[in-house]
Amino acid sequence: QAQLVESGGGLVQAGGSLRLSCAASGRTFNNYDMGWFRQAPGKEREFVSAINWSGGNTYYADSVKGRFTISRDNAKNTVYLQMNSLKPEDTAVYSCAAKPGIGSYYSLHLYRYWGQGTQVTVSS
Repeated sequence: QAQLVESGGGLVQAGGSLRLSCAASGRTFNNYDMGWFRQAPGKEREFVSAINWSGGNTYYADSVKGRFTISRDNAKNTVYLQMNSLKPEDTAVYSCAAKPGIGSYYSLHLYRYWGQGTQVTVSS
């Protein structure tokens, strides 16, 4: 059974950094695009970042561009999200997801597999 498990969330002060990991198991995701999404309390889930199957192309929401970096290690079946210069408005549950290598990276409904999420809280 395919599974995505996030880790690395926590509480950090504004300006700090966190590195999220998303470990895949149950199948290989090497030919899948991977994305990170987040959902803050009372808000809809939103796109944060995505990376294509080879790692050669990356995509970011304007709100995180220049602060967050997505990467993947296909040998380890793992995707990472390095988050720097964190702001209180980055507080949310962060989830990773996987989709086949076609279609928009920004559309939630195209992602077939989802992790359970990890909480990121940024204090001011």
